[in-house]
Amino acid sequence: MNPTHIFFTGCLLFGFGCHAIAPKVQDDPSVELAAVTDVQQVTINAADIAKEYGDYDEALQLFREVLHQNPVATDAFIGIGDIYIMQKDWERAEPAFARAVKLEPRNFDAQYGHAVSLQMMKKFIDAVRAYHRALTINPDDVGANMNIATTYLQIGRPKSALVFAEHAVKVDGGVAPAQITLAATYQLLGRPQDALSAYIAATEVMDEPSPQLMKNIIYLLTQEKRYQEVVNTTEQLVRLDPTSNSYEQLGWAEFRLGDFEGSLRAYQTAVEYDTSNWRALNGIGVNNLNRWLLGDKTDIESFQDARIVFRKSLAINPDQPRVITLVLRYGL
Repeated sequence: MNPTHIFFTGCLLFGFGCHAIAPKVQDDPSVELAAVTDVQQVTINAADIAKEYGDYDEALQLFREVLHQNPVATDAFIGIGDIYIMQKDWERAEPAFARAVKLEPRNFDAQYGHAVSLQMMKKFIDAVRAYHRALTINPDDVGANMNIATTYLQIGRPKSALVFAEHAVKVDGGVAPAQITLAATYQLLGRPQDALSAYIAATEVMDEPSPQLMKNIIYLLTQEKRYQEVVNTTEQLVRLDPTSNSYEQLGWAEFRLGDFEGSLRAYQTAVEYDTSNWRALNGIGVNNLNRWLLGDKTDIESFQDARIVFRKSLAINPDQPRVITLVLRYGL
């Protein structure tokens, strides 16, 4: 089995079975399943090899040759669906899997592929039903459990997602996407500590955590007011993702921890990466204003620096009532 990993906004699909399964059950009495001949099986095997090597045109041609000879060869429909899934052509994948499901309702790959294509087409209710059918065949499949959980999250039902997200981790906690799906479910259920634990568990089984995963952890640590851990994690983030936004986040965390010099340096670095980052400009302004106030208003250079950056920030984004209030209050 050679899994396909599919990512999309806010959620993650994992695993897509590509191996053929022999015919088992027929649900349409008008369709008579014909056994795949040895020659046809050789052609299917050749198509699978071409598919695995990315020669999709050749694979499609071979699968269609089989279907021309045997229009009820389920494995060929699954193979075609697999290719369209790999090409993210959901509209063409769905009918191929739908036909395979019609021929063999107890074929896990057919049900699973149909569910994936439906989910990616945003037909979420139909996708949930298809994942349920797949799970009646293989209840311990990590991908199916995780994908049905993400589908429930997409339709705003985290309570329904929880049992499947938890089961995916129970089956194989070493799969980082399963931990991430569980963490997202906990987060939407208002369980930040459980979400944080699951996100951290995901980092422990990854070679290198993604910037978005680190940002999720930082967000939850911030909610818990664990500012030292926020700083530590954000320092990892800037090494992974040295961008203006990452340095701006580090500046904010260090300011909350009371490291004003470190905060100022981080905000300045953020502006070096992006001179239009008005939030980072505000961070520089607040640090300079803070230095002026702590110095009994004698550090005129810090006062002037605060004035300059606040005005730059307002020139970029005039709709900042709090910054305007600061400027008016201190005569900046």
